[in-house]
Amino acid sequence: MSRLLGVIRGQKLALVGLAVLAFFGLLAVFAPWLSPHDPKEMDAPMLPPTGSHPLGTNDIGQDILSELFYGARFSLLVGFLSAGISTVIGVVLGVISGYYDRLGFTIMRVVDVFLAVPRFPMMVFLAAFLRPGLWTLVLFFVLFGWTRTTRLVRSQILSERNNGYVEAARMVGASDFRIIGRHLLPSTVPIALVRLIVEFQHVILAESGLSFLGLGDPTVKSWGTMLHYAFGYPTIFISDVWVWWAVPPGMCLTLVVLALTFAGFSLEERANPRLRRAWRRGRITDTPEHG
Repeated sequence: MSRLLGVIRGQKLALVGLAVLAFFGLLAVFAPWLSPHDPKEMDAPMLPPTGSHPLGTNDIGQDILSELFYGARFSLLVGFLSAGISTVIGVVLGVISGYYDRLGFTIMRVVDVFLAVPRFPMMVFLAAFLRPGLWTLVLFFVLFGWTRTTRLVRSQILSERNNGYVEAARMVGASDFRIIGRHLLPSTVPIALVRLIVEFQHVILAESGLSFLGLGDPTVKSWGTMLHYAFGYPTIFISDVWVWWAVPPGMCLTLVVLALTFAGFSLEERANPRLRRAWRRGRITDTPEHG
């Protein structure tokens, strides 16, 4: 872990990404104190930006800046919970499938089935029939988010389980639990962190996409919901309303995804030795594919 932190400290893009993520995280935590109004409080509709309403109000008179702050809470919470649970499940199943061959065969066949299903269309289909809400969204993303992590972790365990230090641990009578926890699991940490960030990106965009399509929870403020109502306004494109209603949530989503990309690239450099060697030789010409 200390080496990982050293890699991050040596990468300016990673520091920028983490700073942006920290900013939005603080914004989400302190939204009740930073918001100028209750996001559900109604004033005159479609007010332009003023001192009382820095970003104006929406079509039902709710303060847009307050919606933006509270939207950060929901969007980031869904992303963090979904990506975290998916990563934990993926690591556990990846370690089990890599260490135990029979269980590994069964788990990987299940992985193949899930990978054959297109993720976002299936989420849209399920969202159309299930009651929207925080845990429904988390269920959608966890259901389809653990498979790639499982595959990558399994590959790492397969390459590590026959190394000399693992064989030595077996010879001195170490249990499977100790071998996995002490020797094999730490080698999966860089992969798990990269997959956590990649899945976080996917969830943030997918949640916004579902909410934009009207399949999110209409009672909760999120950036995707803000975009849904903004683009549903009749004169959004023939007036300057889009500047203070549609642009802010869109910019927030863009900044968060870019920040995750910056942080993820540095972590992937640590997790992927070939990428690290290519970077040092100055031979990287394309952005690596995340996912």
